[in-house]
Amino acid sequence: MKLSVPGRASTALVVAAATLLTGGAITGAAPAPVAAAAAPDLPVANVKAHLAQLQSIATANGGNRAHGRTGYKASLDYVKAKLDAAGFTTTVQQFTSSSRTGYNLIADWPGGNTNQVVMSGSHLDSVTAGPGINDNGSGSAAVLETALAVARTNYQPTKHLRFAWWGAEELGMVGSRYYVNSLSTANRSAISGYLNFDMIGSPNPGYFVYDDDPTIEKTFKTYFTGLGIATEPETEGDGRSDHAPFKNAGIPVGGLFSGADYIKTAAQAAKWGGTSGKAFDACYHSSCDTSSNINDTALDRNADALAYAVWSLSS
Repeated sequence: MKLSVPGRASTALVVAAATLLTGGAITGAAPAPVAAAAAPDLPVANVKAHLAQLQSIATANGGNRAHGRTGYKASLDYVKAKLDAAGFTTTVQQFTSSSRTGYNLIADWPGGNTNQVVMSGSHLDSVTAGPGINDNGSGSAAVLETALAVARTNYQPTKHLRFAWWGAEELGMVGSRYYVNSLSTANRSAISGYLNFDMIGSPNPGYFVYDDDPTIEKTFKTYFTGLGIATEPETEGDGRSDHAPFKNAGIPVGGLFSGADYIKTAAQAAKWGGTSGKAFDACYHSSCDTSSNINDTALDRNADALAYAVWSLSS
């Protein structure tokens, strides 16, 4: 998340119909196409396994995964390899910022109406101060696991699914802005919605939903209501994550956030648990944003909410 950028997160609810499928590995013959409404319950262990890989990459590359550094490219290579093996069509988009080369990774799931694209994304870069496991390994890992669940279940939605991992968000949404600016007018208008996930596993979490596009907002809120979790509109830093370039281009946007360096109030602690008077993420943009800086419950709920929205909005 960009400095002073609001992280975006929210928790996932498990609706009875949404638990018909699991995100576990499927063996044997290829599964039959899945009913559009049956979003999978993503195993949080799978999401955390991706975070462990991102932590290892940061540790092996100077302690961070920042734009223009070896840790960022290694992170992108890890995500791309998973998607390629799962049958996605991947594209690496290159750009330059601060005299360093940056990369976006775009993954398209074959099929669906390409004039109606449901797109989900997160920024993959960290700040130079630390490994960026909550900001934004959490969003990146959940988007990756959702994409892999699409492949595991052989989901065949009516709309076309596209997933993205952005570079140089921490420098001012550079990668996502480059992508949006590179789209033709027709390709911009083909995106029916962009869902953004920036910080969804904060250790003292809140459950915030972007109050941008009403349909996307309602989808997330419906899911949380099913879990019995009250949400709040995201206000910590509107327009300071990768949804902003899409919104500015007239594309409907939405997303989730679990909080950054704002302080949790007593009312929020009563509603969500955790500790009032403390930041949602005290390790925001710091060296302590490691794999131990994650609330597993928030990560699990938010990842499931992500999958629920992708299935619901693409059917």
